[in-house]
Amino acid sequence: MTTLRTPGPTVGVVGGGQLGRMLAEAAAPLGVELIVLDPTEDCPASLVARDQIVADFDDEAAIRDLAARADVLTFEIELADQDVLERVSEETGTPVHPDPETLETIHDKLVQKRELEAAGVPVPPFRAVEDVDDVREAIDDYGAPVMLKARTGGYDGRGNVPVESKDDAAPALESVAGPAMVESFVDFERELSVIAVKGDDEIAAFPIGENVHVDEILRETIVPARSSDAVAERAREVAADVLEVMDGRGVYGIELFETSAGEILLNEIAPRPHNSGHWTIEGARSSQFEQHVRAVLGWPLASTDLRSPTVMTNLLGDVDEEREAELEDVDRILETPGAHLHWYGKRQVRPLRKMGHVTVTGEDEVGVDDLLETARELEAAVTFRS
Repeated sequence: MTTLRTPGPTVGVVGGGQLGRMLAEAAAPLGVELIVLDPTEDCPASLVARDQIVADFDDEAAIRDLAARADVLTFEIELADQDVLERVSEETGTPVHPDPETLETIHDKLVQKRELEAAGVPVPPFRAVEDVDDVREAIDDYGAPVMLKARTGGYDGRGNVPVESKDDAAPALESVAGPAMVESFVDFERELSVIAVKGDDEIAAFPIGENVHVDEILRETIVPARSSDAVAERAREVAADVLEVMDGRGVYGIELFETSAGEILLNEIAPRPHNSGHWTIEGARSSQFEQHVRAVLGWPLASTDLRSPTVMTNLLGDVDEEREAELEDVDRILETPGAHLHWYGKRQVRPLRKMGHVTVTGEDEVGVDDLLETARELEAAVTFRS
């Protein structure tokens, strides 16, 4: 039985970016406090969390301090060190969710794919590559192009390089600069994602989202996805199979491909709230952030039902070089019915850096194509260029 008192439970979060900020915003109405650990002073989450520990993501002494002040630890960035988290948890008795073993699996995309394939989750053909000859051999077997991926350290499209021909293999491998893998290029109909939640003894999933990427960076999420009911059901089945492989409570962002034949293939998994789930704040009965807080604490999960058709668009840095962050011409967003502005509070803008997002919601009779058109108009109306 869940009991509330003041002060309430404390969640310690490794990472204090925009995900940590939105976790803190969702935790407050539940009486839950957040302490974040992040190397950037005055990180985005620091303005809404109870406190920030300024330290690197793998600083064991700092994470031990965080554990001593928290009832449970979690993370909002994959750069958290799973070995440190496991040691600190064992020494302090503070649980970590999702489990550090899951983070270890996620850290290496080749390990991730092998474990999921062994569990029967459908994935594109893949293989490890050590050198240029391996990449060229993969092109012989899979056809061009192929997708070269850094096995570790990549996120938000970083570390993913399309290889169009054998001549491109050497510079592509050099750009990855580390252990790599190759995947067959999927000629997909659309990209989908399932924001799924693993609770204490229950699982839940939000409606399927359709994602639009440009240069491997998420630009828009459309909900409901413009897929058939059969495809949506298959996506939910695959997501449930993925959760069986993952250990520990929390939200998992599960990215999928829908092929032209209506098949579903797994792309990647994030063991945390995900950019493609930001729409849930206004568009669902509960947000992915509230669900993550509930899940890591072992509380009952909330409804994941759709509140209204919703489109989210990211506000990315439209600059050529780093500068002070000043977003201009936001009045149109603020004046548009059904539009919701989220500003992450980052002090500096860089090219294509995620600085905020806008969600546009509508009544059931409003089609998602109309919402998408509005979202794109609003995104185009603002700029970081003075």
